[in-house]
Amino acid sequence: MNYIQTAIDGVWLIEPKVFADARGYFMETFKQEEFDANVGQINFVQDNESKSSFGVLRGLHYQKGEFSQAKLVRVIKGRVLDVAVDLRRSSPTYGKHVSAELSEENKRQFFISRGFAHGFLVLSD
Repeated sequence: MNYIQTAIDGVWLIEPKVFADARGYFMETFKQEEFDANVGQINFVQDNESKSSFGVLRGLHYQKGEFSQAKLVRVIKGRVLDVAVDLRRSSPTYGKHVSAELSEENKRQFFISRGFAHGFLVLSD
């Protein structure tokens, strides 16, 4: 996987290596050792899935204090504009945002550390 640090510390764009042939494709979506080496150690304890229609805007959502969450986001069908807003008051990028298009075609993932608001706009049917 290719780990790309965005303009805001704590948010990463992750591009998997896709192995495609006449049968379809295979890719690793997460590998703990590789993730830890590139991003840092995170203990994932919850996995969520949502389905939304074209034009739906979800967010911006965030959690505070002991309820704060890091998120690893990917799209399995369709296309979204995914956004993270830095809510860390001590951060030099406080109040700034970064976004990425995630889709079933590009198979990118967006890792968002704790301390960010998160949301997305659905760009496809």
